Amino acid sequence: MARNKETLLLLLDVGPSMHSVLPEVEKVCSLLAGKKLIYSKYDEVGVILFGTEDTKNELTKEVGGYQHVVVLRDTKVVDGDLVEALQQLPRGTCDGDYLDAIIVGMDILIKKFGETDKKKKRICLITNALCPIKDSFEGTKEDQVITIAEQMAKHGMGMESIVVRGRLAGDANKRIMEENDVLLNIFSQKTCAKLVYVESPISLFGALRTRNISPVTIFRGDLELSSKMKIKVWVYKKTSEEKFPTLKKYSDKAPPTDKFATHEVKVDYEYRSVEDTSKVVPPEGRIKGYRYGPQVVPIAPSEWDAVKFKPEKSVKLLGFTDAKNILRHYYMKDVNVFIADPGNTRAILAVSALARAMKEKNKVAIVRCVWRNGQGSVVVGVLTPNVSDKDNTRDSFYFNVLPFAEDVREFQFPSFNNFLVSWQPNEQQQEAADNLVKMLDLAPSGKEEALQPNFTPNPVLERFYRYLELKSKQPDAAVPPLDETLKKMTEPDPEVLSQNKSVIDAFRRNFELKENPKLKKSTRRFLQEKPSGSKEGEGCGDIAAQSVDSIKDTSVVKVENIGNLTPVQDFENMMSRRDGPEWIGKAIKDMKKRIFDLVEDSFEGDNYPKALECLVALRKGCILEQEPKHFNDFLHHLCKFCQKNNLNCFCEFLASKELTLISKTEAIDSEVTDDEARSFLVKSEPKTE
Repeated sequence: MARNKETLLLLLDVGPSMHSVLPEVEKVCSLLAGKKLIYSKYDEVGVILFGTEDTKNELTKEVGGYQHVVVLRDTKVVDGDLVEALQQLPRGTCDGDYLDAIIVGMDILIKKFGETDKKKKRICLITNALCPIKDSFEGTKEDQVITIAEQMAKHGMGMESIVVRGRLAGDANKRIMEENDVLLNIFSQKTCAKLVYVESPISLFGALRTRNISPVTIFRGDLELSSKMKIKVWVYKKTSEEKFPTLKKYSDKAPPTDKFATHEVKVDYEYRSVEDTSKVVPPEGRIKGYRYGPQVVPIAPSEWDAVKFKPEKSVKLLGFTDAKNILRHYYMKDVNVFIADPGNTRAILAVSALARAMKEKNKVAIVRCVWRNGQGSVVVGVLTPNVSDKDNTRDSFYFNVLPFAEDVREFQFPSFNNFLVSWQPNEQQQEAADNLVKMLDLAPSGKEEALQPNFTPNPVLERFYRYLELKSKQPDAAVPPLDETLKKMTEPDPEVLSQNKSVIDAFRRNFELKENPKLKKSTRRFLQEKPSGSKEGEGCGDIAAQSVDSIKDTSVVKVENIGNLTPVQDFENMMSRRDGPEWIGKAIKDMKKRIFDLVEDSFEGDNYPKALECLVALRKGCILEQEPKHFNDFLHHLCKFCQKNNLNCFCEFLASKELTLISKTEAIDSEVTDDEARSFLVKSEPKTE
C-alpha cells in the first residue's frame, strides 16, 4: 500500500527579502500537505527554514556553523499539524544561505535512510536567491556545489529549486543574483534536479509539484513499421486530466471504541421477481436487457462475447503524412509518449533515427494502436517526433488520438464576408477591434507569459482542496470567498485593463451596444436588422423586411417539406435545422421547385408576389449559408424558362423590384461582379415572334 511512499523535505527561505511572497508560499505548501493527506497519506514530510533569527539543527551542535537554519519539523508522516504549521511560517530577520539549508536537509535524509536505502527522497527549495552564500573553506563555491550534487546523486536524492523573483527591487545585487543562478544550475546538470523561475504567485502554485504520480506503462511491445521491421517501445501517459477525488460515503454509527472501524458504507442490491416480489432472483437467473425503442432486448453474456470485437495487442504504422495535414484541433483525449525500450540499444538508435528523419522532413506518422489483448476499442493516432537537445535525454515521440468520421462535428458558420458591405465594419471599427484583440495577448514582448500552462493550476480544484481542509477543522464552515491568487486566474487583470483603457474606450465609441432580445432557437441566426444607410437591395427592401419579420413567429417544430401555405417559414425552419447536414441542401432544392410551381401556375400574375417573396428568402438563405452559386444559377435558369414559355412579365416584375444576382460584395464565393449583378434583369430581351 505504500509502494510509492516518498520522503519530502521543504527548504523554505523566510528571510526579509522573502516576506512579501511568504503568504503565497504558505498557501502552496499547506495545499501540498493537504493533497498528500488525501492521495499519499503514508508520505513523510519535513520542513527546514533558513534566514531565521534562531538556529536549531543537529549539524550546528555536531560540527558548528550552519547558523540561522531551523528544522521546524523532522520528517514524519503527514498530518493535520503539518498543514497548520505551514500556514503560519515565522518571518526571519537574517539573510538565508540556501547551501547551508541543503546540507542540513541532506544530513537528515542520510542519517535516516543511510546509503543503501533507495526509497524516494526529494528536496524542494523555495527561495529568491538574492542573498550571498558563504565562501567555502576549501576550494571555490562551484567546487562545493559539485561535491554536494555528487553526494545527492550517490544517495538517490532528487531536488527541485523554485526561484521566486517577481519584480526585482531596485537595490537587488545583480552580481550576487547571477552567481546564485550559476550555482543552482550546477545542481540541475550534475544530479536529478529541476530549476524553475517564477515571477508571480500564480506561477508559484503550478511550479511546486503537489502530487507524486509514478509513471506506469500502458503498452510494452513492438512498433511495427512493416512485417519485417519492428522497434521495441514503451508507452507512458504524458498528460492526463486531474479530477476530483473520489468522495465515498462514511458512517458515524460505528462505536467509538472500535479502533479498526473503517466507517465505510457498503451498498448491496437485491433483484426480485415482478410476479412474486418476495422471491429474490439469484445472479444466474438474471440477464442484461438493452432498450431498443419501447422494447427491452435481452442479450446473454455468451451472445455479447460472440459479437464483441477482440483485436490483438499491437501498434502498427499506417503511413506518413506532412505535419501541416494534422491540425492541432484534431487531437483528442490525453497525450502519450513513446520511448525506446530503455535496455535495448538497437531500439534506442532506431527511434532516434526515425524521429530525426521525420523532424527533418517535417512528417508525422499515423498509427493504429491496441494497448492490450481483447481491448474493446481501437485508436488511430499521430506520432509527432520529439527530438531532444540534451545528451542525457533520448529522442521520443508524442502520441495524440485522432478522431474517426463519427467523432467529427461539422458545424456550419457563415462568413462575415458574405454579408452586405453596409453590414460589415468600417476601417475605424476594424482597427478598434484589432487593437482590442492585441491587448488580450497573454505573452506580450518583454514580459513573462501570463497563465503559462505548465505553471497554472486548476482554480476549481485548488478551491475544493482548501475548502476540504477547512471543513476538516470546522464541519459547519461556509464556503469562503475566492482567494485573491485564484481570482487573478478567473478575472481580468486590473493592471492590464488600466494600461489599455484608451483601447477599450475606442472600442466602445466605435460600436453601439444593444441588448440582445431572447429569441427562439430556430430564429436566432436569421433575425438581423437591416443597417441604416444601406443602398443595396433597396427595391426589395420591403419584402426582405417582411420575410425577416416573419421569422420572429417561426415555430420550433421540425419541418421536413416546404408547403403551399407558408413556404418562407418552412424554408427558414429547414435551413435552421442542425440535426443533419442534408437539410440545407433539401431546403434549397424544395424552395426552387416551389418557386417554379408558383410561376408556372400563375394566372395573370396572381402568384408573382408570393414567388418574389420566396425568391428573396432563397437569396438570403444562400448568402447566409455561403451558397451564392445555387441562387445565381437558379435565377439564370428561371429567366430562361420564362422567356421560353412567354412569361417575360415575371422577369419584368423582378426587374421592377430590383432583385439581382448575388455579387462578390455580398458573398465572397460568388463569381458575379457588382455591375453584372445590377445589369442582369435590365438587359433588353429579344422579342419573340
